[in-house]
Parts: sequence; structure tokens; C-alpha cells
Amino acid sequence: MSAPTPAPRKGRKVLGRLSLPERTFVTDALRAETVGGVLLLLAAIAALIWANALPGSYDAVRDHHIGPAALGLDLSVEHWAADGLLAVFFFVAGIELKRELVAGDLRDPRAAALPVVAALSGMVVPALVYTLVNVVGGGATDGWAVPTATDIAFALAVLAVIGTSLPGALRAFLLTLAVVDDLFAILVIAVFFTDDLNLAALGGAVAGLVLFWLLLRRGVRGWYLYVPLALAIWALMYNSGIHATIAGVAMGLMLRCTTRTDEEHSPGERIEHLVRPVSAGLAVPLFALFSAGVVVSGGALGAVFTQPETLGVVLGLVVGKAVGIFGGTWLAARFTRASLSDDLAWPDVFAVATLAGIGFTVSLLIGELAFDGDPRLTDEVKAAVLTGSLIAAVLATVLLKVRNAKYRALCEDEERDEDLDGIPDIYEQDNPAYHLRMAEIYERRAAEHRRLAEVTGGAGEEHTGPA
Repeated sequence: MSAPTPAPRKGRKVLGRLSLPERTFVTDALRAETVGGVLLLLAAIAALIWANALPGSYDAVRDHHIGPAALGLDLSVEHWAADGLLAVFFFVAGIELKRELVAGDLRDPRAAALPVVAALSGMVVPALVYTLVNVVGGGATDGWAVPTATDIAFALAVLAVIGTSLPGALRAFLLTLAVVDDLFAILVIAVFFTDDLNLAALGGAVAGLVLFWLLLRRGVRGWYLYVPLALAIWALMYNSGIHATIAGVAMGLMLRCTTRTDEEHSPGERIEHLVRPVSAGLAVPLFALFSAGVVVSGGALGAVFTQPETLGVVLGLVVGKAVGIFGGTWLAARFTRASLSDDLAWPDVFAVATLAGIGFTVSLLIGELAFDGDPRLTDEVKAAVLTGSLIAAVLATVLLKVRNAKYRALCEDEERDEDLDGIPDIYEQDNPAYHLRMAEIYERRAAEHRRLAEVTGGAGEEHTGPA
């Protein structure tokens, strides 16, 4: 008698349902990012109106210098926003990255492969598109990194404005893409946009980071210690020649993001909860206010599509991002022998990849760094970032609206909680207690329906006699 044929192994699913703790974290994080994204959108609109209606006033405020010159910090308002406020943004990004690496999806190499490959492809392909356009067109290749960034807050603001929602798996995929994207953007800034090094200031910044780490390791508490130390580290990093935002991400990565037995939340989660509103509601919108103000005219918009530098940025965001992220996701699934979740289709992945073409905050920052010596080209590249992001947003809106009914049904399934225990029903299908509760609920409903039927039937019998 032949041995029974073993059952085939169930293939791994990509973009499947999130675990309940991961879903809770993603929901809370994206809620804050969405609010911040709406403020970011309003700040960008305000900057465009201000710069075009009162250009002299806008330039005067943006270029006004304040700060102690003796400490090397006599900076313009624009530089304070880009180097100072964005350090808060990158601090939060560092905490997010640390959490993903030690407690989130990125801690599992198999689960991390897909978003990492997708994010890398979503940076490499736009860079190649930009470089190809500029090599063929005879433009400057300095801005190759401009279209490589994704702005998660702006993308979520677009979702909020158009009134569509994404299933949890796609939202988590978008958030993880942005986290990995931020990591590589930080590396790009540190490696390719570092000025001449001041070793003394760099040594001081490193010493400050070591002290910061030791205080955290010893469990020392007190904002009155950490805030002045963080400011000193930031100032030393700025004077070292390395972009000051690197100090923010370095401190964020040092925070512990795992919980101990006596803790409900890790120190990293608690601090992120406190600082994220400052980042999303103040730091990033103010950066947008003083960076997105470019003069828009017919000639300026026409130049976006005729100059190789600006055309490369637009095509990198619109075409490069979509092709890179979608292609990377498909290849990662193909070579790991994984299949897409049964609830989703590949056009859903392409729509999210198109949405990731909204590059704003970090793209504007890299544009300023790449063309620092050419104010005219800097403004034109900013206009290209705004144009490319707008085109990507419109295309993503069309693609997402086509599947909006499907998304709405999936989101309703994820949110349904008929037994009112605070846990979505979809996560309790294997819990016998849940099914017992639901049986009681259905029995009560059936009893109520029987009572109503008897009352209705009795009322009908009273009127069955002749008129």
C-alpha cells in the first residue's frame, strides 16, 4: 500500500491581514499622520498664495536671519525650518524605524523582504529615470535623489480629501514603505550632501550622543536633561557639516521600543506619542510654509516640462515611483513564492505605488541641498516636486476610486464588532467564547423577531372580520 500523498504546503500570503497589535499601532500612527497631512496641505497652499500674492513679503520673512552667530547658528527662517524643525520629523522617523526593526513587521526577515525591496526599487527606479532624462537632455545630474522620497503625511491627506480608505494591509504597506524610504533618504543626505567636516564639532556631537545613550541605558528620566542635551547635539551636528537632521534620527534610534513585563508601552512609544503631534502639526507644516512658496506662472509651469532637471523630477515621481514600487513588490512576491492576499488584486498595489509618488517634505529638502548654489534652479525643482506630486495624487485618486466599493467593504469587515467587546470580529473567528457570545446575541434577536411577528400577526387578526 502506497504512502499517502502529503498535503501541499500553504503558500505565504503578502499584504495579508495584520495582527491585532500591529493593526492598532498602524491605525493610531496613520490617524496622527492624516491630521498632520491635512495641515501640511493647507501650509503648502498658504505658501503658494503668499509667495504669489506678496512675493516681497514672503521672501523677506523666509530670508530673515535670527540666532546666535557666535555659535554658528545665525540662520534664515527657511534654514531653521529645514535644519531645525525637520530634525523633529526625523526624530519621530527614527523611533518608527526602531520599532519596526524590533517589534514590527521588519523584525521578521521574510516579512521585511517585501517592503524593503519595494522601497529600494521605489528609490532606485526614480533616480535612474531622473539620471536618464538629464543625461539625454544635457541637464545636471545633481538632483538624482529628489524624486526618491515618499511623503506619507501628504499621501494620507490626499486619501482624506478624496474620501477613500484603504484596507489595513495596504495602509500598513504604505506606512512601512515610508519608514524604509525615510531610512534611505537619511543615508542619502548623510553620504551625498555632507559639506566639509568640522571634526571638533562632529566629535562633540558623537560625545553628546554617547551621553544620551548612557542616560537612556541607566533609565534616567527627566525632560529637563534630555531636551538641552538634544539641542546641544543638534547644534554640534549642524556645525560639523553633516546635515543636522541626522542628529534627530540618531537619537530616535537609541530609544528602547520593546516593552518589559511591568510596562504597557515602551519608552519609545510613549515619547513618540508625545512628539508626533509636534512633528506632524507644527514642524512639518512650518517647513512646508517656508519651502513650498514658489512663484507660479505659465512660463514657470511650461519650464517644468521642458528643462531636463525639472522634467526628470516629475517623471521620477510619477513614473519611477509607480513602476519601481510595483515592480519591486511583484518581484519580491515572485521570487519568494508568495501570493497576493485573496482580498486584494495587483491593481491595488499599483494604485498604492502611484500614491507613493507624492514626494513633498524630503523631496523639497533634498532639492534645496542638491541645488544650493543656484536659487533659480532650486525654485524650479520645487515647482517640479509640487507638479509631480499633484499629478501622482490625481492618478492615484482615479485608480483608488475605481476600487473604492471593494475597499469600503473590506474596511467594514475589519471594523465590525457585533459582540461589542472592543475587538473586531474578524480577529475572533478561532475563539470559542466569541461564538458563544454571538449565539446568545442571535438568540436574543430571534426572540425579538418572534415577539414582533406575534404582535403584528395578532393585530392583523383583529381586522380580519367583515367591514
